[in-house]
Amino acid sequence: MKNTAVLQVGPLMPAVQEAIRSEYDAVRLPDSTPEREEFLHLHGESFEVAVTSGKFGVGPDLMRALPSLRAVINFGVGYDTTDVAQAARRGITVSNTPDVLNDCVADTAIALYLDVLRRVSAADRFVRRGDWLSKGNFPLATKASGKRVGILGLGRIGRVIARRLEGFDCSISYHSRNPVDGVSYGYKASPRELAAGCDVLIVAAAGGSGSAKLVDAAVIDAIGPEGYLINIARGSVVDEDALVAALLAGRLAGAGLDVFAEEPKVPEDLLALDNVVLLPHLGSGTHETRAAMAELTLANLRQFVESGSVLTAVQA
Repeated sequence: MKNTAVLQVGPLMPAVQEAIRSEYDAVRLPDSTPEREEFLHLHGESFEVAVTSGKFGVGPDLMRALPSLRAVINFGVGYDTTDVAQAARRGITVSNTPDVLNDCVADTAIALYLDVLRRVSAADRFVRRGDWLSKGNFPLATKASGKRVGILGLGRIGRVIARRLEGFDCSISYHSRNPVDGVSYGYKASPRELAAGCDVLIVAAAGGSGSAKLVDAAVIDAIGPEGYLINIARGSVVDEDALVAALLAGRLAGAGLDVFAEEPKVPEDLLALDNVVLLPHLGSGTHETRAAMAELTLANLRQFVESGSVLTAVQA
């Protein structure tokens, strides 16, 4: 198995790209459609392993064009861009990089939480524009401590977020597909029920077709005009049009967003809103966490090449 042919799908962290090329002579899949189709026609059946990221993945068409594929090694915890259903049918192993990014993504959620409620970024812009001198004091913000916070998706990252919020004396409830054992937080039967009972809704659910627009207009309206939404999950989980409409109409007090439906495209209407904090999908974006993700990605690849198994397999 040491001569396994490896295909790189999309750009990767430089350290990962260098390692897979030097160790396995990995070949980069062309980005342009005509070149890609020709490449796959000529070489698609050669590749047994694809190394990719959550942004690109191995979708249905690409997976079908790789008939010898045996593993998809994913850099990132999200794998919704990979056709895991087809992979399961064909016996293709899919791995991701869980746990190593929990802390930094949770920290990003807390940063957005504090920023949106206390209006930190807006206040910074206020000072930079010279408004403190010309207009006087900055408008009052909202207290961050002691809030009722709903977490949509109490998985690995959701639980870390909850632990951090305990330090702010927040009352925490959650909704997941099933109640989570071993936690004292209140379980709500639906996203709408969760939203109706909280001041801040934090979206930490996994992406994919099963969670597409899970936070719809009804859920957003249930948060209410004095409530806030934080999303560090996937842009697809929130109905972005409904969110923008609610913010523009004042039916939501504010939002903190690290993810969007069509990244890197951000809805134009959000750019002018002072009650919205916009981040360029940097949840895990620290030197320490990205290095750990790279290490786990390569460990999964190396183990698969050596033994046919991975350290962190995705369960379809």
